Amino acid sequence: MSLLIRNALLVDPAGRHSGKGNLLLQKGEISAIGSTRKRFSARRTIDAQGAWIMPGLVDCQARLRDPGQPEKANIESETAAAVRNGITTLCVPPDTQPPIDNSATVELIHHRNEMFGQRAHVHPIGALTRGLEGEQLSNMASLRANGCIAFSNARHPLANNLVQRRAMDYAAGCGSLVVIQPLDPDLLGNGCAHEGAIATRLGLPAIPEAAETAALAKDIELVAQTGARTHFGQLSCARSVDMIRRAKAKGLPITADCAIHQLFLTDHDIGLFDSNKFTIPPLRSQADRDALREGLVDGTIDCLCSDHQPHEVDAKLKPFPSAEPGISGLDTLLGLALRLVDEKLLPLPELVAKLTLNPATILDLPGGRLEAGADADLIIVDPDAHWICRADSFVSKGKNTAFEGWDFSGSVTHTIVGGEVVYQA
Repeated sequence: MSLLIRNALLVDPAGRHSGKGNLLLQKGEISAIGSTRKRFSARRTIDAQGAWIMPGLVDCQARLRDPGQPEKANIESETAAAVRNGITTLCVPPDTQPPIDNSATVELIHHRNEMFGQRAHVHPIGALTRGLEGEQLSNMASLRANGCIAFSNARHPLANNLVQRRAMDYAAGCGSLVVIQPLDPDLLGNGCAHEGAIATRLGLPAIPEAAETAALAKDIELVAQTGARTHFGQLSCARSVDMIRRAKAKGLPITADCAIHQLFLTDHDIGLFDSNKFTIPPLRSQADRDALREGLVDGTIDCLCSDHQPHEVDAKLKPFPSAEPGISGLDTLLGLALRLVDEKLLPLPELVAKLTLNPATILDLPGGRLEAGADADLIIVDPDAHWICRADSFVSKGKNTAFEGWDFSGSVTHTIVGGEVVYQA
C-alpha cells in the first residue's frame, strides 16, 4: 500500500532535508521526498500539519526478557511499548534465558516477533562465549549468518584477558562488531551505589569509578592489539569519556553510548533508598553527568540508548542493595531526548541523529535515514503535546521508572514500520 504524509516538518538527522515537505512511501521504502507544492498520489494520506516527521528510533540496548523471564516482560509487550513511543528498532543483548549463543535461540526470537505481528524490528546481539560463561568462544559465524548484528558478553566477565583477545580476534576476522559494557567484576563486587558521600551516608556498598575505567583501559588496549571494531556501551564516568575521546583521536575503531537516564540523574537522586534509581553502572556524580553531556555534544558519545530493563513489582520492593538493578526506559526515551533539545544541549536534528542515524550506522542496520530509497521506518511527533510520566500508563510490562511525575513534551502520533502504520494515537 502506498502512503502519503503531507505538510510535515522534516527532521533529517543527516541534514539533507529541512522545512516542510511531503513524503511518499511505497513498497516499504521512502520513494520520494518533495516540497509541499509537489503533488503525489497514494492510496492513503496522513496530514501531519504542525507535526515533525523523523526516522524511527534505533535503541541499541533494550532487554525484552524474552525468552526466559515472562514475569518481567516479553516481546509482545515490549514491541508494543516501543512503537507507541517511536522506537522502530530494538537491539537485544545476549543475556536472555537461555543466552543467545546458538542459532535456535536467534530463530526463536525472530519467530516470536513475527508471531506478535513484527511491530518493531528486533535484532539479537549474539554471545561472545558459550553460555556467557567467558571460557569457550561461541560460533560467531553461524550466529551472524542467522541474524545476530554484533557480539557481546553483556555483564558477564570473561575468564581472562586471553579469552577476550581471542574473541576479539575472531570477531575482527569475520567483520563483526564487538559490544562491551566495561565493568571489572572484582571492583564492582556487591556494590550498588556510586562511591562517594551519598553511599557513605546511606551505608550502601559502593562502586568506584575504577570498576568502569580499569576495565575500559584494558579493553581499549585490546582494541589496539586486535583491530576489532568495538562499541562501548552504557558509559557513566567523566574519566571514561576522556579515555574514549583520546582513543578516538588515535584512530582506534571505537564508538560509544550512554544510557539516557545518566544524563539527568545523579547519586543524589537515590534519596532515601529509592530502588527505582538502582542501576548498574550506578548513577554517578554531577561532574560525571556533566562530562557525559559534554561528550554527547562533542561527538565522543555517538549515540544514546534506553538501557531498558523491565522488572516485576516485587523485584524493586526489596531493600536497595538486594533489589534488581535497572530502569524501564522505552516509555520515556523520546521524552527525555526532547528535554535535551529544550535545554539547548543539542539542536533537534543532531539529537535525533544520536537516536537514529548513528546507532544504525554503528550496527550496520538499514534504519535511521530520511531519504529516498531508505526503509520506511518513520515516526510522526506532535511537538506541542505535553504529558506527565505515570508508570501505570506505561505500555511496557515494566513499571519501574525513575521519572514518575516528570513533565514531558512531544508525543508520537504515528509509528510506521516498513511503510505500514503500526501505531496511531
